[in-house]
Amino acid sequence: MSAFSAIDADRAIDREEFTPGIEPQATWCPGCGDFAVLKALKGAMPEVGRTPEEVMLVTGIGCSGKLSSYFESYGFHAIHGRTLPVARAAKLANPGLEVVAAGGDGDGYGIGGNHFMHTARENHDLTYIVFNNEIFGLTKGQTSPTSPKGHKSKIQPHGTAKDPVRPMSLSLASGSSYIARTAAVNPRQAQEILVEAIEHDGFAHVDFLTQCPTWNKDAKQYVPYTDVQEDDEFDFDVSDRREAADAMYEAESRLWEGEVLTGRFYVQEGRPSYGQEKRAIGEMPEEPVAERYFDDDAEWERVAEELVQHHT
Repeated sequence: MSAFSAIDADRAIDREEFTPGIEPQATWCPGCGDFAVLKALKGAMPEVGRTPEEVMLVTGIGCSGKLSSYFESYGFHAIHGRTLPVARAAKLANPGLEVVAAGGDGDGYGIGGNHFMHTARENHDLTYIVFNNEIFGLTKGQTSPTSPKGHKSKIQPHGTAKDPVRPMSLSLASGSSYIARTAAVNPRQAQEILVEAIEHDGFAHVDFLTQCPTWNKDAKQYVPYTDVQEDDEFDFDVSDRREAADAMYEAESRLWEGEVLTGRFYVQEGRPSYGQEKRAIGEMPEEPVAERYFDDDAEWERVAEELVQHHT
């Protein structure tokens, strides 16, 4: 019997199955927006029909990295900026797994920015949640790639002279096929967006605004917020790249002025994922590579010993 036979099992799933027995209670700072990500993810997985055995959560370094400790599933705690390479490898080796990567804005838009760009370009079939609190929280309040210009911190007491990264615009330009922004203060929308992102075939990027009341007093609570799908002021086609680009630019600009615009900004349907493309041209086997570990008769194209001999 396959070790992955739990995948696609048809049964009722309860959100509490995703609460681990070892660390059932998250220990982020009181008021931290990270709690909302955990709650939304726990609610989303049963809705898409996934059990803990069918999910792999890859996290990076920072406050967001603890998500994999508080969420029951397969998990991998990667080094700073390297969540996406690990997540990509897991999905390619076992396409049946639901793979979610998560990290902070410094982890994803700074140290791991190159991986973010190319993962989007290649359209890997996974969900990437970026905890965007506009600060480096775990290391005690340094400016991050999304900190607004002029933001003061310990290392920049006169304010940062750099313009911040526009994460959704960068995501669109890089090639993401699903892009959304939500906020910790809007739990209903957050869960809905995570469900859509997980069900999307291709690279789904969710910029999740998570307030940091300990180290980023400027961000406050990201309220009031406006859902661009529900406000008459915003009328754009999420499948149109040009219209989506304009909406993203507007949302990113208004955030620095204190107005929070959330919602779905770009959705591209029908585009093959990286794994589908590789299988179509014969560079990946149809059978999941991970299954070979449990097949005594499986033949490997290359083995570790050959790689060592070749490179030493």
